[in-house]
Amino acid sequence: MEIRVLRYFLAVAKAESISKAASLLNISQPTLSRQLMNMEEELGKSLFIRGNRKITLTEEGKFLRIRAQEIIDLIDKTQSEFNTSNEIISGDIYIGGGETDAIRIIAKCAHSLQKKYPNIRYHLFSGNGDDVTDKLDKGLIDFGIVIEPFDLSKYDFIRIPQKDTWGLLMKKESPLASKDFIEPSDLLNIPIITSSQRLVESEISKWFGKDLSELNIVATYNLVYNASLLVDEGMGYALCLDKLINTTGDSNLCFRPLYPPLEASLNIIWKKYQVFSRASETFLRHLQENLNN
Repeated sequence: MEIRVLRYFLAVAKAESISKAASLLNISQPTLSRQLMNMEEELGKSLFIRGNRKITLTEEGKFLRIRAQEIIDLIDKTQSEFNTSNEIISGDIYIGGGETDAIRIIAKCAHSLQKKYPNIRYHLFSGNGDDVTDKLDKGLIDFGIVIEPFDLSKYDFIRIPQKDTWGLLMKKESPLASKDFIEPSDLLNIPIITSSQRLVESEISKWFGKDLSELNIVATYNLVYNASLLVDEGMGYALCLDKLINTTGDSNLCFRPLYPPLEASLNIIWKKYQVFSRASETFLRHLQENLNN
C-alpha cells in the first residue's frame, strides 16, 4: 500500500466526493477512482458506500481512516525531523498530557529554551493517560505527561516534584461549599461526576473506602472542562484535580480538597530506547537541568 494512495484515500474521506477530492489533489477523477478500487482489491474490503451525491465510509473504511491518518502523521513528523538542519537546532516537539497544572513546567521550560532556539516548535495534545500513551507508543508524540497511578514499566520517565490535589468541584451555592474539605461521608447521597479512567477510579475507591458503585454516579468525563459545564448547570459534583478550572472572580464554581488528602504524583514519560530528534533531545536535557535546579 503506497503512502500516496493513503493520502488519496484521506482526501476522499474528507471531501466525501471523488470529483472534489480529485480537484483538490490535481489528478483526474478516473485516475483517483482506479487507485481507490485497487486499494479495496488489495485489502479485500469495501471502504466506501458510493451514493448519488456523496461517498461515505464503511466500518472498514472508518477503521482505515484512523490508521491512515496515524501513518501519515508519523511520516510527516519523520520527514520534518530529517529536514532539520544539522547546524541549527530546530524542528518540532510533540507533547501529550492529561489535564494538570504541571503543564506550566513544560511551558516555562519551552519559553526559556525558545530564547536560545527560536526555531523549535511545540505541538501540544490533550487527553487522558490512555490517549497519551496510545500516541506515544505509535510514535506520534515525543513526550507524555501522566498522572499517577500509572504503569511506568514500559517507559523512561522523570518524576515532577510538584503534586496535584484531588477534590470536589461544585457550585458556590452548594451546601458542601461551606466546608473547608470533603470527607468520604460527604459523597454519599449526592450526584457525582467522576473520571472515566479505571486507575483513577481505583485510587479514589481506596480513599473512599468502598467501591465507587455505591455512589450516585450520574456522569463520567474524559476532560474536566466538559465536566465543569455539567457542574455549572447543577447536574452534580465533580471529583477532579485542583487548579484546572477557574473558580475565582465571577465563576459560579468552587473547589474543596479531599480529606484525608489525596494527592497525585506526575511524570514526564517517553519510550524506552527512544531515538530523539536534536530538538527533542535538547528539550529533554534542558527540562532535566531545570528540574534538578
